[in-house]
Amino acid sequence: MVSRHVCSYCGKPIEPGAGLMYVLNDGTIMWFCSSKCFKNYKLGRDPKKLPWSKQYLGRARS
Repeated sequence: MVSRHVCSYCGKPIEPGAGLMYVLNDGTIMWFCSSKCFKNYKLGRDPKKLPWSKQYLGRARS
């Protein structure tokens, strides 16, 4: 059976056979849907501040 994953950074679903699996030294597995998500993770950016991620916390402008 094929398992489906969700991007650890933006929250989008990843199709089987696509994406990037990143394993940390402590054994934690992180899945990324694109190099865009992986690069933003490596740069330490917060996905809650990026409008294209599903975890975005938009604020109304006054």
